[in-house]
Amino acid sequence: MKKHLVILTGAGMSAESGIKMFRDADGLWEGHDIYEVASPIGFHKNPELVLDFYNQRRKQLLEVMPNEGHKNLTLLEKKYQVTIVTQNVDDLHERAGSTSVLHLHGELRKARSTQNDALIYDWDGDIVIGDVCEQNSQLRPHIVWFGEDVPMLEKAIEITLKADILVIIGTSMQVYPAASLIDYVQPNTPIYFIDPKPAVQKNAFNNLTIIEDIASSGTEDLLKLLS
Repeated sequence: MKKHLVILTGAGMSAESGIKMFRDADGLWEGHDIYEVASPIGFHKNPELVLDFYNQRRKQLLEVMPNEGHKNLTLLEKKYQVTIVTQNVDDLHERAGSTSVLHLHGELRKARSTQNDALIYDWDGDIVIGDVCEQNSQLRPHIVWFGEDVPMLEKAIEITLKADILVIIGTSMQVYPAASLIDYVQPNTPIYFIDPKPAVQKNAFNNLTIIEDIASSGTEDLLKLLS
């Protein structure tokens, strides 16, 4: 039986594809206050602004491609049972060929009902006021906003509990509850942390290997270590 390799990925995973990091140093996202475009309050206050913001993000996503880091992770499936748990809302893991991906924070290429969370639709075009679900409720981006529950968290915890090896790529481990997943691995589970500015100390966990590098070249090193 193949060992279960669980990979947690964040914004740094997709940065080399041209997907901008979640927020700039000044706390703004594409010039907007985060809560204006990524909260239920912001959506209630100005739904047109929020819809347009994600329409632009969706257009950008359709123009970029998976990078070598995404592609390298697919190679691990030859030897391991690989599950990717990502904070990213892009679909670059899937487009690279990864077969098991859980999106903690939603998916940009999907829309859902504002009244029934179970009504989720594949969606590559713009979402505009007047686009409604089958129950005649306005559609919104299928994104977990600040102040909302993370519905896939329990499943992500179950996955992490069963990890034989944990890999963390391109995340500051500062955004909760996603950052808490590392606490659910079994004692002495090998952990590999790939980031150019790793926000973890070498002695923070037993059996921790830090690869201080970007996703593409860092995953090249990972492939060698796990071969």
